[in-house]
Amino acid sequence: MPIPSAIKLHKVSKTLELRYGEQHYSLSAEFLRVHSPSAEVQGHGKPILQTGKLSVGLERIEPAGNYALKLCFDDGHDSGLFTWEYLYELATRQDALWADYLAELSAAGKSRDPSESVVRLML
Repeated sequence: MPIPSAIKLHKVSKTLELRYGEQHYSLSAEFLRVHSPSAEVQGHGKPILQTGKLSVGLERIEPAGNYALKLCFDDGHDSGLFTWEYLYELATRQDALWADYLAELSAAGKSRDPSESVVRLML
């Protein structure tokens, strides 16, 4: 299981930087928030689509033993532990996971923007 050799929280750009040897990954707070391993997001096996998280940021990160990070978001969400294995999966599969998320939002007629409501007209 890969463990990051460096972890940096960038509050201004709202990103979490992970380094694995020579590999660098930058994960947005929004991406991490909508892929939180918490029961609130994962829905006990049936994931719950997260909407309106475009402007969410990370307030802080905390170690959780020697196996995970607890990410504390500025929307109050701080449950769910991001294990080293899960963080590596998110980092290495970011493009595919993001594309899937955007497709789910579109199919549900939902938005990343919390101030936007999408309405579909059935004419």
